Amino acid sequence: MQVSEAWLRELVNPSISTDSLVAQLTMAGLEVDAVQPVAADFSGVVVGEVLSTVQHPNADKLKVCQVNVGTAEALQIVCGASNVRPGLKIPAALIGAVLPGDFKIKESKLRGELSFGMLCSEKELGLATNSNGLMELPADAPVGTDIRDYLLLNDHTIELGLTPNRADCLSVEGVAREIAVLNEIAFSSPLIDTATVQHQDTLTIDLQADQDCPVYLGRLIKNINAEAETPLWMQERLRRSGIRSLSPVVDVTNYVLIELGQPLHAFDADKLVAPIVIRRSHAGENLTLLNEQTITLDGEALVIADQQQALALAGVMGGNASAVSAATRNIFLECAFFSPLSVAGKARQFGLHTDSSHRFERGVDFTLQQRAIERATQLIVDIAGGSVGPINAASNATALPSRSPIFLRQQRIEKILGIQLGNAEISTMFKGLGMQITEQSTGWEITPPGFRFDISIEEDLLEEIARIYGYNNLPSNSLLMRSELAKAPESELPLARLQDCLVDRGYQEAITYSFVDETMQSLIAPADEIIRIQNPISSELAVMRSSLWCGLLNAALYNVNRQQNRVRLFEAGLRFYRTTDGIQQDKMLAGLAYGSVQAEQWGEKSRTIDFYDFKADVESLFALTATTAEFVAAQHPALHPGQTAEIRNNSGEIIGLMGMLHPTLEKQLGFDNPVFLFELKQEAVLARAVPKFTPLSKFPSVRRDMALIVDDALSARTIIDCITRCQEAVIREVQIFDIYRGPGLAEGCKSVALSLILQDFSQTLTELEIDAIFQRILAVLAAKHNARLRE
Repeated sequence: MQVSEAWLRELVNPSISTDSLVAQLTMAGLEVDAVQPVAADFSGVVVGEVLSTVQHPNADKLKVCQVNVGTAEALQIVCGASNVRPGLKIPAALIGAVLPGDFKIKESKLRGELSFGMLCSEKELGLATNSNGLMELPADAPVGTDIRDYLLLNDHTIELGLTPNRADCLSVEGVAREIAVLNEIAFSSPLIDTATVQHQDTLTIDLQADQDCPVYLGRLIKNINAEAETPLWMQERLRRSGIRSLSPVVDVTNYVLIELGQPLHAFDADKLVAPIVIRRSHAGENLTLLNEQTITLDGEALVIADQQQALALAGVMGGNASAVSAATRNIFLECAFFSPLSVAGKARQFGLHTDSSHRFERGVDFTLQQRAIERATQLIVDIAGGSVGPINAASNATALPSRSPIFLRQQRIEKILGIQLGNAEISTMFKGLGMQITEQSTGWEITPPGFRFDISIEEDLLEEIARIYGYNNLPSNSLLMRSELAKAPESELPLARLQDCLVDRGYQEAITYSFVDETMQSLIAPADEIIRIQNPISSELAVMRSSLWCGLLNAALYNVNRQQNRVRLFEAGLRFYRTTDGIQQDKMLAGLAYGSVQAEQWGEKSRTIDFYDFKADVESLFALTATTAEFVAAQHPALHPGQTAEIRNNSGEIIGLMGMLHPTLEKQLGFDNPVFLFELKQEAVLARAVPKFTPLSKFPSVRRDMALIVDDALSARTIIDCITRCQEAVIREVQIFDIYRGPGLAEGCKSVALSLILQDFSQTLTELEIDAIFQRILAVLAAKHNARLRE
């Protein structure tokens, strides 16, 4: 919404500067996006009158003009404009004038003839981007008057970024009303005289869609002057509102739109076949609009029609078949109220957006139509003449929006806003906003006006008080909130610590949607039941994820497709699944690794990450909690059958899964290298073993190594657990330092080399004692797992 500051100040003129006015509007919720001068900076240009013109003796396209600029003697000015002629009033730049672009006017000689100034076009004054000749001023323009004063060019265009709820400010009058209230200035809408009816001819109106169009007014104006021109003052006001002047009748409807906020439309009455019908369109009906776009209606759109065809898309745009043209003599002027729901989305449906649809979609004052049509009639008659007929009205009062009283409690003002306002202040404030107010014992009963569609509950009234009183003027109080310190149990590790650990190992946190594509969900977890969303954002976000891998794979693929050859991502979030008790959710921690183990460097050769590199990252999380996790070979449809492991806790409960993405999926998704994934239950990985002090032995420790030949399917964890269960008190640590398969070993066997650290608290261990422990452990391993020492 663009509005001229000068136009605003004609209605209400507070004694504040432009900057203060802009700040005031913004703080009242009418945010100002931009403030621009209405004309470029120039000086020394006055209204001039061409007295005579003669052909330049040395140039065919130039004329030597005598111009009256209000001085004792006329000035000789050489001009090449095609429309220069005697009697024309134009802007004349005098010697010493400075035009836009710092162009200074000096005495000059053009083809041998002296020129003491310059006659200007709109482009040369910075009022238009192009022009076809001199700017022609009205015949009554006072000669010698500074053009800036005559055209009120010391003005600014204020552009408001209004929110959809403030449709009442899509007019000069609406913004002026706000300024009056903010500055405590009396404001009342200017009175509009009722036009004198000069003939009784009307066009019959058939209001069929009275729920969508509760009010429809029409008036026949005959014998207008088709050669009339829109006065310069109206052209300027329209220009400053971002609207181009077209013709007197169209300009008047646009002017009233900006002035009062009521859209109107004029039809060429001679092209109509009465009666005028307001109805729903017929399915497949075609309508060619004013912009020459032909649309096919679907049977839902509201149209204005006659007995032959649809004439206009109601509340959006008129039709080309009944448009006003230079040959129009008789017009049918329409002014209506269309319900917001009947217009909402219709313009967008056909790729349109008009000033009319913008207002009707948000809500136009349903009490304004009579006043608006009288104002438009007055302006049309003043500019183009014509014989005015009576207003023909069709309406359905029961379909009009209701304005129910709202009770505002005094105590709510004090409690919510922290201020106390008396009856006089409240009354002045809401009456200034156009509302009806009645004082009650504990508050006020307030009825919003027809132009405030956003006022319906008490909170809306409190918001009005806050913005008019001034947000900066509301008291600022510190909130007193008593709270207990959050518990930080030692047995639970903060999630942030795990996240920091992954970041330290080169991972970056990702946050993905809980909604995923059904195809991706089926690929990652085909056995999980699909949980569909009833109103998805899009088909790609139509189901709830049962694994965080869906989002991480999409994020990784997005990076890989953008030349990122090393990706490390993790995410902490929820997964969703269905049980007999309904939809459940678990907090999970998931990660993904792709590419080389290390970023490219000189000190180490590049190597693609493998299962054990990735496993080390997962084990680092359990190292933080001092808990032991067991990795057991497993199968999963989305993971490689030979590189997949279930992660179990000390109780044998499955708490997670890790492995390499299945080669088929890897190729299907578009990855060029292996992708590794893990997913853990947060509650399991966050459980921390509380540290306990163990006395240190003062006796030396002893290391003994053994190399065992075992079945190739026997896991290293099983061997360590077997040694631990031997309950040899002096064994402090068991570590596997080598695994061998190859020549010298039978097929299906492997060699596992272990180191045992032994230490007693009461004595130094002897060789005999160590050998005895060694033999007992070996015997247990041989009995349970058929292990034997490697020769």
